[in-house]
Amino acid sequence: MHAEPISAYNAAMKHVLILLALFFCRVAVQGQCAVGDEKTEQPVLNDGQATEQHPLSAEEREVIQKRFTAALQNSPAPAAGTTGATQVHSRRGDALFFLRRYQESVAEYQAMVKLDPSLDASHWRLGIALFFADQPATAAAQFDKYHSFDNVDRENGIWRYLSQCKATDAQTAKKELLRYEKDDREPFPAVYKLFDGSLSPEAALRTIPDDLPATELDKRLFYTELYIGVHAAAQGRNSQAKKYLRLAVSRKWPRDSGFGPNYMWHVARVQLEDLLTAKTDTANSQR
Repeated sequence: MHAEPISAYNAAMKHVLILLALFFCRVAVQGQCAVGDEKTEQPVLNDGQATEQHPLSAEEREVIQKRFTAALQNSPAPAAGTTGATQVHSRRGDALFFLRRYQESVAEYQAMVKLDPSLDASHWRLGIALFFADQPATAAAQFDKYHSFDNVDRENGIWRYLSQCKATDAQTAKKELLRYEKDDREPFPAVYKLFDGSLSPEAALRTIPDDLPATELDKRLFYTELYIGVHAAAQGRNSQAKKYLRLAVSRKWPRDSGFGPNYMWHVARVQLEDLLTAKTDTANSQR
């Protein structure tokens, strides 16, 4: 996803990154130093390779946990009418989502929209949080609103499909898949065909040229692997989902990028962690 109330988000992130810089410099002596910048805060990957269980080490996951716990502690819930309350709810919603506390994230995002209803239609983060909070029908309605805001972004159509798949079934979701007349950014024209059934995961990956610049190649592989993974998870093919989500999480480009891509890297991460911590594996069900 790439459109959003950017000005509100950027203002919020500038404030929270300053707070995070102070916190992480305090813990630098413990070997967990990070500065208030999205690019340098991220822990280093294990040589960019996915391990058997998780592409991030336990230490890296602990750094992420501490990072967003600190963000919450430094951004207490604002009192009604407080200046900047919308931005505070926004960054608290992000931190809670990244901590996999989905219901609380939804509440913060909804508080944000209640304070400023003009943010509602463009609030794709709320739709994703609703999806993970197991409120698929409400999530689908949120993505319908977003389509009225941006009728080109195929990522929105993907998340609407995923939400409807949960709320009803895969056949209904496929039948009601949004149709787009204009091209979106790569690799989404091909990825979208995965969801309408006209391309297999392998075929979607084969549409990515091998001779792209390294950064562009990493970007296209990330989004394709992410959506192969979430699509497989929605259909209960958890083994396949974990395989591709591990690859997506191991990608460098989204971790080094700002706002939307970095948020989607966390989406891949939390989806993978949800699958790895699930008590049952329903692989091959709902084919």
